[in-house]
Amino acid sequence: MDVIQIVLLALVTFIFAIDQFSLTEILYRPMVACPIIGLVLGDLNTGLVVGGTYELMMVGNMPVGGAQPPNAVLGGVVAMVFAVKSGMTIDAALGASIIFAVFGQYVVTTVFAFMSGLMSKADKAAAEANPAGITQVTVISMALMGGLFALLAVVAYVGGEAARDALNTINDNASWIMGGLAAAGGMMRFVGFAILMKIMLSNDLWGFFLAGFAMANIVQNIEALAPATLLLLAFIGVAIAMFDFGINMNIKNRVGSGQGGASDGI
Repeated sequence: MDVIQIVLLALVTFIFAIDQFSLTEILYRPMVACPIIGLVLGDLNTGLVVGGTYELMMVGNMPVGGAQPPNAVLGGVVAMVFAVKSGMTIDAALGASIIFAVFGQYVVTTVFAFMSGLMSKADKAAAEANPAGITQVTVISMALMGGLFALLAVVAYVGGEAARDALNTINDNASWIMGGLAAAGGMMRFVGFAILMKIMLSNDLWGFFLAGFAMANIVQNIEALAPATLLLLAFIGVAIAMFDFGINMNIKNRVGSGQGGASDGI
């Protein structure tokens, strides 16, 4: 085990944990966090692949009220450790990481429950116009959340190293277990995106969805363009979004200035 890797992994996990609820700089999202963890573990390529795939799995998981979804930070850390240090395939590592992401969900809920008892101190500090008191409660919250996640990341690293031989034995003697995890991991990316579509997709957007689906199939079957399918579709999506934004802003400006509108049918 590399002590420097363990320290760096604990440090970046601490930052990701507090970013998720306090800093909100999007550092904790898998597409950013996993490549950084890949650099720490010495495998940037796996970090990019896991990050992009895990982002699709988590993109539709959003907290609603006090309910917490499976945690993206802890799941991403475990997926990277399993993929890089335990020798698991990426799909199998992603499938196994869901268990730990759900555990991270309970860790967050526990921290929130504990911090609810300190909110009276923050309320009192606010009533007394005492910024230092509010800062103290915030720092305690961040230290607790970040410390727990950093500890769990270290445990995952040590456990991943220790489980390498056992996982290889399972893969050799009970390949159906790893096959099942790989199938689950491969399926979850589509489930995650389906959850996002269920939240965001409205009836007037089905045309864009079907057009994008058709374009993806067309471009993928053109050998020269196939490697850049996602990038080309992203450009098309940005162009449509810019066009739609321009039209809506133009209508808004005209209505606001009294030029045209529903009253004259223009």
